[in-house]
Amino acid sequence: MNLQRTPRGDWHKSSYSLNEDACCVEVADFATAIGVRDSKNLGPVMRLAPAGWAGFVTAVKAGELGR
Repeated sequence: MNLQRTPRGDWHKSSYSLNEDACCVEVADFATAIGVRDSKNLGPVMRLAPAGWAGFVTAVKAGELGR
């Protein structure tokens, strides 16, 4: 995991994030990494290897990460 200042990219807001919701997450697909950031705070970005992101998404879909 690598934290850095917000890179430029095509960011997509989570379909689970509502406009009024305090929990807004955005994701961008860069050449060598997947970027994840808080849409209310465009500062640090968490960068994940594509395989790491795929594993995270799989675990979420399977309900393995609880609240």
